[in-house]
Amino acid sequence: MFNLVVLTGRLTADPELKTTPNGISVTSFSIAVSRRYRSGETTETDFINIVAWRQTAEFITRYFKKGTMIGIEGSIQTRRYTDKNGNNRTAFEVVANNVQFVESKRDNAAGSEPVESFSNATANDFTEISGDMDDDLPF
Repeated sequence: MFNLVVLTGRLTADPELKTTPNGISVTSFSIAVSRRYRSGETTETDFINIVAWRQTAEFITRYFKKGTMIGIEGSIQTRRYTDKNGNNRTAFEVVANNVQFVESKRDNAAGSEPVESFSNATANDFTEISGDMDDDLPF
């Protein structure tokens, strides 16, 4: 059997770190993921529930905020529960095993301090290296 999910999407809210009674870190959040409705037509957005545990949860809550693009690798999990009206329900969620940044800090820095780029440097900011450096290279 094979249960692998790979998603990229934007967080719909700031993730919040919680701790179980046993002291295990956990966060749950949702991401907005676009999909094509029909070939060549408009896209629709799905909202996928994600849960992350331990160091992964701590990493997400530290570095990801609402609107940030995130890459998630995990598996689908189902939970059965009874709602407040006594109805049996099933929840589907992705348990995140690995997460990664999908966009650069500059792409996501709207409204934050500007990121310095190479275009700000001038020729006077560099020191010329003299001598024949090729002799010291290992290749």
